Formats: sequence, structure tokens, C-alpha cells
Amino acid sequence: MIYLGSDHRGFALKEKIKLQLYRWQLPLADLTPKLDPDDDYPLVAKQVAKKVAAHPQEAVGILLCGSGVGVSVVANKIAGIRAGLGFSSQQIRAARRDDDINILCLAADYTPPARAMKIVRAFLETEFAGQPRQKRRLLEIKKIEKNG
Repeated sequence: MIYLGSDHRGFALKEKIKLQLYRWQLPLADLTPKLDPDDDYPLVAKQVAKKVAAHPQEAVGILLCGSGVGVSVVANKIAGIRAGLGFSSQQIRAARRDDDINILCLAADYTPPARAMKIVRAFLETEFAGQPRQKRRLLEIKKIEKNG
């Protein structure tokens, strides 16, 4: 399952991504189906991150706001979430392969739709490599989440 969410600044690009995901016949849940000019990105990011964290083997998320930074910061506050801010498909392939990110964050104000689609495709098609050093680093992240 792919959980989608955006604030008002990311809404238009999220809608384009949603349409493409439907074309690719991928399962998705849009947690922000209506434009709300007064929304707050922390609430949206928390909602998507909680859904992904509750289903770590079956779910990923895509979050959008103007800069992408706000939703990334919030999502990474939820235990089990590894959100990455994407600017290129190569970068996101590396983030998925090496860091096993489970939420893609996009900067709607700075990411043209065609590039966003390439980034989304890279995010969804790339698998975690699972090398020993990468697994060790993910365990270190879990310890930090637990103990600070």
C-alpha cells in the first residue's frame, strides 16, 4: 500500500502523482483527498507516517509540502520511519538501496512534475540491498529511536 499526503502547497503535484499511480495500477490511499488552504503539514506527515509505521512490510508513503523539509522532519519523528527528501531518481535509488527509506518526501515548489514521476518510480522500484553494513546501520537507528 502507498499512503499519500500533502499540505496545500503540495496538493497539485500530489494529485498528479496519484493519477500516475492509478495508471500504474498500484494500491494507494490518499489521506488528503481535498485541498485545504488552512491545513498544517505536521498533521498530514504524522498521519501518513503512522500508517506506514503500522505496516512496515507492506506500506510506503509519499509526502509533499512546499520545500519537502517540513514533512520530512515530522515523518522522521515517528519510530520506524526513514523518510528521505528526494531531488533526483539517482539519489532516491541510493536512499532506498542503502538506507531503506520508507517514505519519499518531495518539494512541490521545486520539483517539476516530470522529474517527480521519475523520482516516484525510482522510489517504488528500488529494493533495499540488505548488505550487512546497511543492516547494522538500521539497527543503530532503531537503538537511537528507542534510547535517544
